Amino acid sequence: MKLAALLLLPLLSTSAADLRLGRASVVITPPAGMPMGGSYGLRLSTGVLDDLHAKALVIEVDGTRAALVACDLVAISEPAIHEARRLIQQATALGPDQVMISATHTHSGPLMGGRGARDKVFGGDLEVSKQYMSALPGKIAESVRLAAASLAPARLSAAIGHEDTVSFNRRFLMKDGSYGWNPGKRNPNVVRPAGPIDPEVALVYFDSPDAKPRATYVNHALHVAVAGGTRFSSDFPGVIARRLAAAKSPDMLTMFTIGAAGNVNHIDVSDPARQGGPTEAARIGAILSAEILRAFDRLQPVDPAPLSFRREVVKLPLPEIRSGEVERAQTVIARFGTPNPPQFLELVNAVKVADLAARDGRPVDGEVQVITLGDQIAFVGLPGEMFVELGLAIKQNSPFPYTIVAELAGPWIGYVPNRKAYAEGNYEPVSARCAAGCGEMLVDSALRQLVDLYHAKPR
Repeated sequence: MKLAALLLLPLLSTSAADLRLGRASVVITPPAGMPMGGSYGLRLSTGVLDDLHAKALVIEVDGTRAALVACDLVAISEPAIHEARRLIQQATALGPDQVMISATHTHSGPLMGGRGARDKVFGGDLEVSKQYMSALPGKIAESVRLAAASLAPARLSAAIGHEDTVSFNRRFLMKDGSYGWNPGKRNPNVVRPAGPIDPEVALVYFDSPDAKPRATYVNHALHVAVAGGTRFSSDFPGVIARRLAAAKSPDMLTMFTIGAAGNVNHIDVSDPARQGGPTEAARIGAILSAEILRAFDRLQPVDPAPLSFRREVVKLPLPEIRSGEVERAQTVIARFGTPNPPQFLELVNAVKVADLAARDGRPVDGEVQVITLGDQIAFVGLPGEMFVELGLAIKQNSPFPYTIVAELAGPWIGYVPNRKAYAEGNYEPVSARCAAGCGEMLVDSALRQLVDLYHAKPR
């Protein structure tokens, strides 16, 4: 046998495990006039730039199944997640531990009702919002049902790409010792970024036994807040899906999940040019697509057996509410939309305080979910907008070579900064519904589950 043929054997060989994959996509685009999410204001949609989808992968290994779902939404509320899981279990027998549902965090998606005072203030009580939220869990469940119905033999491989030119930490140390958030272009008071980015572009690829592309799972830590405007859009993840379909196969489904990007966005403050809009989303999508296509050349086969899953709800303590804060918050919220509107951080704090008061001391339920394939691939679902440092801590300490962290997976709990950021202040810590140290509690849960699942696998 020639050497070239011998070198091809590992990639073309199939594992002893019986792997089957099903995939499906369901349109979840709301009607025009629906409030849009991702901002502290009432922004009504005027149309559609490109459709939003709920995309599902159902993976079966030796008879055991799990589902990965990614929705083109800014986040998903607790009631919507619970109802979607109930419907999924009814239709497919997949229990909550087997189903990871996440949001891509597109800011060009609809407002997500059911997340507290902010949604009520910015249009969550409108009839169009209520109708959309009522129908959404059924559409998410339908994507999983269709994926389960399309199960077919598959092969699995994975690779990690690297792209560090499109993402930037959006928090900065300033000359006066304070910490700025999106401080503006060419701000002379900026000293340096306050934290890192995560340049990894994770790629998990499924093809058929005869090498036909079936699905690509992509993960990258970058805020999906580029397209802007008042038209619904999947933003740069949609660009990636369309470009990969054109390059690989129109029949291939591409699923994007956002990594830990609570403090990472696309704004380069050293560049004076405006960054935003559909053309910028297309540029970022093209750059990430190019790196993904390069990573295809580095794909390594993965034995998917066994498929394992675990889920833990971590009780997260609340930030302290000082005397008189609840009354002040109500006054601030009442000023929204008046000739004397509150300042941005004043409003952010007010809706946070209103949400905390409504909890009456009950801790926040932070869901941490892990789904693993063999001893190589681990999908970690985290419930909020996680600071990048937390995602990096999981990756750096995980025993799985391909550890993929998806934020906004499961019921939304808001921003989750690392402990250091709470003392630094500004937007994300002011907004956070959980106390300092909660991010590290979620990391500890993820790592415990990862280690337990890794050592539980037969060697």
